[in-house]
Order: sequence, then C-alpha cells, then structure tokens
Amino acid sequence: MLRVVLVRPGATEFDEQKRIKGSLDMPLSEQGREQATQTAKDLERVQFGGIYTAPCESAQETAELLAAGRRCKTKVIECFHNLDHGLWHGKLIDEVRRQLPRVYREGQESPCNICPPCGETIDDARDRIEGALRKIIRKHRDGAIVMVIPDPLASIVRSLLCGEELRDLWKSETDAGTWELIEPHQPVAKAHHLLV
Repeated sequence: MLRVVLVRPGATEFDEQKRIKGSLDMPLSEQGREQATQTAKDLERVQFGGIYTAPCESAQETAELLAAGRRCKTKVIECFHNLDHGLWHGKLIDEVRRQLPRVYREGQESPCNICPPCGETIDDARDRIEGALRKIIRKHRDGAIVMVIPDPLASIVRSLLCGEELRDLWKSETDAGTWELIEPHQPVAKAHHLLV
C-alpha cells in the first residue's frame, strides 16, 4: 500500500510576513531552515521510494534536507510550481481582507470560485497537476513517497488525494514547515480517479 508524506517547505520571509507568495521563488528563511531540518529529523526513520519536489527554491532546499544520507534522490516536478496569484503576489493577506472583504470571505468559504487578476484559478492548478499525480501514484504502488509542495498548491494536492473540498485559501497560504501522512486507503477510496 502506498503512503504519501506531503511536506510543506519551511517558511520564507513572505510566509513570516503573511504575504501572498504564490509562484514567487524564494529561499528558506532562517526559521524555514529550522522547520525543514526538524521535518527531516521527524522523518529520518521513514524509508522513501521517491522524493518529488516543486521547482521553487524553498521546496528544493527542504527536499535536499530530507534526502540527505539516503539513497533516494529528489526529482523536480515542474508542474508542481505554486499557484499563480498574478497581481496579488507580494500583497499582505490582511490587505486583501481589508480592501476586498467579499473576495476574502469567498477565499475562506469557496476558494475555487476566485481568481486573482492575471492569475490562475484553483481548477487550472488542479488540471495542471492531476496528470503528474496520476503518474507518480502508478509508479509507486506501495511503500512511502514524499511530495514537497508549497501551499496553497499542497492543499490542492491533499484535496485531490483525499477527495475533500478545499477550504480557506488564506490559512493555507501561510502554512509552512509542516508535514502529514496520507494513508493508502484515502487515495484508493476517495480519489480513485487518480489511480485509474
């Protein structure tokens, strides 16, 4: 049975400032390096059949820490680049809350319905990543694999693997340095379309 360890890279300066990072490429902050190091320690006894990472610098730095001392190499998956927030890149989340209260509420309750100016919708991101997820899952029928993906794209991946609705775009925008294990029965039972 396959287990997916979904890792959010350690924090960047934008995460710490609660700014919308989206697809901007940034290195880990000092706190982010500490978070990524802790994640590597947490997972040091888990054997991985593969480590797949988003192309951004923070994800690749985190993946390299996870791969250190293992026979497992990291593989960059280009379509795992984060959600494109268009003209919202660099904006404080609190600015969106104050300036666009209706959009902010919709981002909490129904994030699939919003699209930043010159940006990408959640559905566009889902379409972009589904094929890669399907290919990775077919390749690994058992054991554990790691996917290092920044939020909010990590939350989209989680929703696809678990068959759950995506909620609160703004909370996921600042999730960093965390990991979760997605058990094998979830992808098989709730996202069967990914395995077909």
